[in-house]
Amino acid sequence: MNFLETIFQNLAELSDKPVLYEVREGRMVPTTARELSALIAAARKTLRRHGIQAGDRCVLLAPNSIQWVALDLAIMAEGGIVVPLYSRQAPEELAAMILDCEPALVCCGSAELREAVLSRCPEELPCLLLPEMLAGSGDEGLPDLPAARPGSDVVTIIYTSGTSGDAKGVMLTLSNISFMLNPTCRRLDELMADVTKTGDDRVFHYLPFCFAGSWILLLTCLHRKTPLMISTDLNRLADELKVAAPHYFLNVPALLERIRNGVQTQLKEKGGIGLTLFRNGQSAWLRKQQGGARAIDWLWLFLASKLVFSKIRAKIGPNLRALICGSAPLAEDAQLFFQMIGIPVLQVYGLTETTAICTLDDVHDVTVGRVGPAIPGIEMKLGRDQEILVRGPNIFPGYWRRPEATAEMIRDGWLHTGDQGEVDEKGNWKIVGRIKNLLITSGGHNVSPEPLEQRLQSALPQAEHVMVVGNNRKFLCALVTGKHAEADVHKAVEELNRQLPHYRQIRRFLLCQEPFTPENGLLTANRKLKRAAIEARYRRELDELYREAEDRAGAASPSRS
Repeated sequence: MNFLETIFQNLAELSDKPVLYEVREGRMVPTTARELSALIAAARKTLRRHGIQAGDRCVLLAPNSIQWVALDLAIMAEGGIVVPLYSRQAPEELAAMILDCEPALVCCGSAELREAVLSRCPEELPCLLLPEMLAGSGDEGLPDLPAARPGSDVVTIIYTSGTSGDAKGVMLTLSNISFMLNPTCRRLDELMADVTKTGDDRVFHYLPFCFAGSWILLLTCLHRKTPLMISTDLNRLADELKVAAPHYFLNVPALLERIRNGVQTQLKEKGGIGLTLFRNGQSAWLRKQQGGARAIDWLWLFLASKLVFSKIRAKIGPNLRALICGSAPLAEDAQLFFQMIGIPVLQVYGLTETTAICTLDDVHDVTVGRVGPAIPGIEMKLGRDQEILVRGPNIFPGYWRRPEATAEMIRDGWLHTGDQGEVDEKGNWKIVGRIKNLLITSGGHNVSPEPLEQRLQSALPQAEHVMVVGNNRKFLCALVTGKHAEADVHKAVEELNRQLPHYRQIRRFLLCQEPFTPENGLLTANRKLKRAAIEARYRRELDELYREAEDRAGAASPSRS
């Protein structure tokens, strides 16, 4: 039985039990299995009425919602191919993706979104709003079983982030998804072993379903019969988390960094005994991890755990068993912070091309700074320049209508990830950086920018983004966004440089007033840096900064432009 058949069977069995919630205005609004089935049936009827056939591409352009889930399942059940797009991405980029996949139908979340995107398409495309797709759902019964289709059938085309060029459509098959849901289900069963005996997991979700990892979590919950609580307002995320009180939820590193920095800032502002206990408890905990505990450390740890760490943990989430983190490596000090207060962070590594996942942290054996072992059934090894190579049932069949790009990505049966990595004796992987992002200075030194960016951003709580540049330049420079004082950035750069060899030191920094966002084209849809676009946007300022440095040849202390 494939994953889609299992989900439909689960919906039939669960009947009046809630399977999804929308967190709205301080309360959770449930949708039962029967209600979701009715929405799916209505959507399938609409798809048939508009002539959607097996293999047709249907664009799904809307924020997360119950309706999004129903339409996603309906398109796949009819034999179609879902093309989910990020509704907050730049309209020009969205239009390019829509034209690339040549859809039979575009499903939009709002009239405003339809106008903003489709007005940029040179030809008129059939488009319906989500309420139109689901009209008449109250009269529908259980939907028909999903259309029979082979495992090799493509069920979705997910466009990659496009950090170094135009986005490419990653095709994923029925077999890819069915394979991937087995290890994700097993890992969550391990995490929640004692809870699922007495009740359901509490799973909160805020990341857009159009991202591969986010979508896999949605399908995993439906596969495990676990209700999913869907965020509806990112501006009220903290309030929604209080209402949801989850056992776990999927994150990107930026949010975990923000939570940690927020906690530390509040402690500093309040000062007093709480700050003293936190700092002494943190120092004692770190010494214990490093095997250098002092005699008095047990007392500091006891007091800090009882009076400070437990309160921080309760405020973040009283029921939290773990935080799951993916999309980019998490800074080690951030992972240590959550481990210290009693909330383990389980890291996940993968690409859209690997059906979102290659490795999963072992629930019972987490190594800080690493992303866990390869999931059972796939192989991983290091190639040239420490590039991570992967093969197995999770590997995508190719890019949509881009055979040359596919051949470049998959060679001799191995998918070339473009990520640099290392693996320890226990099989736990560490992501070092991106090969394509590697900076080669004019002095011939190779520098991975990501570790420097992580360390500098950790030292600057108010920094929203940090990007290091310096390819073909004499030295490295950092671009920094966010609300922070120039003196604080100067101090953080100086402190970082003291720990680095000369060729990895950051000699200048540039304060950027404009934030990096998907809307202005400086971040990808899943909020990764568009390095080429950012460097092009600030080319004039960077050239001026480097010219100034030439005039001050020999200056070694960091300064700003």
